[in-house]
Amino acid sequence: MVLSPTELLSVHRLPATPSTVHWGFFDPRLEPVLTVASGDLVAIEALTHHAGDAPDLLMDAGITDVFDRVTDRGPGPHLLTGPIAVDGARPGDVLQVDILEATPRLPYGSNLAAHWGFLYGEIPVERVTIYEFDTQASLGRAVFAYDWTATPLANEPGTIVIPDENARQPALPGVVVPLRPHFGTMGVAPVAPQRVSSVPPGDHGGNVDNWRIGAGGTMYYPIQVPGALLSVGDPHVSQGDGEVSGTALEASLNGLLRLTIRRDLPFTVPVLETATELLVHGFGDTLDEAMKAAALRTHGILQSYLGLSRADAYSFMSVAADFTVTQVVDQRQGVHGRIDKRCFPRWAGIPA
Repeated sequence: MVLSPTELLSVHRLPATPSTVHWGFFDPRLEPVLTVASGDLVAIEALTHHAGDAPDLLMDAGITDVFDRVTDRGPGPHLLTGPIAVDGARPGDVLQVDILEATPRLPYGSNLAAHWGFLYGEIPVERVTIYEFDTQASLGRAVFAYDWTATPLANEPGTIVIPDENARQPALPGVVVPLRPHFGTMGVAPVAPQRVSSVPPGDHGGNVDNWRIGAGGTMYYPIQVPGALLSVGDPHVSQGDGEVSGTALEASLNGLLRLTIRRDLPFTVPVLETATELLVHGFGDTLDEAMKAAALRTHGILQSYLGLSRADAYSFMSVAADFTVTQVVDQRQGVHGRIDKRCFPRWAGIPA
């Protein structure tokens, strides 16, 4: 019998349970819940912290168990599975995370227009919209919406809203949205020996909220602590650039990841590779700061990785690189620079 390449690899299964998740933070002091070798596959479950928005549709027995038993929460809201240690990983290495699969666990998701949303000053109502997924067509449709009244503000992670048919109203009739499942929050442990909120993104990755971090994409994270200690969560089924209401289409996902240690890459910031482009992330307290960070980082990678001179890289950026707002709602705002692979005819992909 001839085994396929996948069958020859080690596949580890990491379900989301009360003993394998942490809620709202990264922390290098956490013990790994799984240790793998470089190149191994991990079949991982990631749970949405918004499952309580419609528990009759977004929660199953496993999700309910996590919500019931994990009471140590914060300072951020995101449920994270992990951390996963990669044997031999050390500071200065890069962790390559190939996202091979990202599929909805349940056929429903939630979008919350929140008090931290970009337009809350102009639209001062917190409102939940629940969507149903047609995974065959890769489309979602709103099934109902309701105004948030469970707490004064939607700021208590894991709040479970008792279903109220009288409060649920029709929403977005005749409208569909594209499904593009991805992991909103994924990253290695930061170096500081303390809890770091899951909300602001940083050079460890974290809450990057780029909808392209889905199946077929590869993330590169600069490793900051021994073992890397990767955590994965905040699963989304769709999101627009900007994430302007404060949240995406939040829904639990099952993923398949390949984790590989790289010592041949010059990346010192989170970088995403897709089939057609390289995306370099910058963050800042304002959009101007995030744009400056993304521009400087893109300029640096054009030199250190693609071999352009300082002057040539600057010219290339102005005529061929696109800079896009990633999100404006995660305390630190995000911009990513996009390098189109077609601009480099000799590009052979990032070597394994």
